[in-house]
Amino acid sequence: MAGRLSIDLRAAALAALAALALAGCAGSLGGGTYERGEARRAMTVQFGTVESVRAVVLEGSRSQIGTVAGAAVGGIAGSGVGSGRGAAAAAVLGAVVGGVVGAAVEEGVTRRQGVEITVHLDAGQYLAVIQEDEGENFRPGERVRLLRDGGTTRVTR
Repeated sequence: MAGRLSIDLRAAALAALAALALAGCAGSLGGGTYERGEARRAMTVQFGTVESVRAVVLEGSRSQIGTVAGAAVGGIAGSGVGSGRGAAAAAVLGAVVGGVVGAAVEEGVTRRQGVEITVHLDAGQYLAVIQEDEGENFRPGERVRLLRDGGTTRVTR
């Protein structure tokens, strides 16, 4: 029984790690990263001057992958405790706790550092854009361009 439980826990842990690794592969939200669907799409280009730059945190994803993986691991781990109704109750409790922990782990693993860049456009308006910090180090007074397609706006040099 102990050998089976060890193998089950190892398999569940590997499944959870694989699921979290997939969650960690979420696309970048920086100014230099484009989704495949944005290729060959016309974008409006505006020019302006950076007024301010502020560090922000981009929340991690909540895709349910972490919740499901954590619940699976917790349920399998809990089912090895006791026997009969005790094992069933432990499996349910393990699944609930594992799901909560898995969701928190997924959000934490996919959290990113970002920047809020406020730009004074040449046309006179001010626009703030939040994007992932890809180390571009925008500075107040720097000339930049904004690319807009009606749904997405990014600041680039």
